[in-house]
Amino acid sequence: VTRFSEVPGSPVVVFQDLDDPPVAATFGEVMCTAYRASGASGLITSGAGRDLPQVRALGFPVFTSGAICSHGYAHIPSIQVPVSVGGITVHPGDLLHGDSNGVTTIPREIASEVGPACEQFAAAEAVILDYLKSGKATTKGMAEAEAECHEMIARIARQAAGK
Repeated sequence: VTRFSEVPGSPVVVFQDLDDPPVAATFGEVMCTAYRASGASGLITSGAGRDLPQVRALGFPVFTSGAICSHGYAHIPSIQVPVSVGGITVHPGDLLHGDSNGVTTIPREIASEVGPACEQFAAAEAVILDYLKSGKATTKGMAEAEAECHEMIARIARQAAGK
């Protein structure tokens, strides 16, 4: 059994609910409080949860497929194995990023490049957003803003590829 204290970095509990669709809550306030007390920094699951306002009040980030009021019997057939959650496969030790848009994995070999690339990508999108907010949008102007945005994104891709 892996203990949270033995996991490098900030451990996140990730589990796949084998019931599809979920038939009972796979977590709630008690489970999240226990995970947090054990050193976990969040939970990602394909299952549903309950007590969501209480979990939110804990300041314990949870990514879930939804809410369901019923308790259930949880059986954990294995640990430290790849699982499918939120449309991605998560392997033990993966570097994860989660925000209000969802969860994704980040390859460790490019992790240090992700922050700057995100800033550059946001700047590229800002070209279109700023144009649209100008109040003077035309079809031609929008095409020009899109072309500039796409070139900026292509430059980010070339940088990431080392070219």
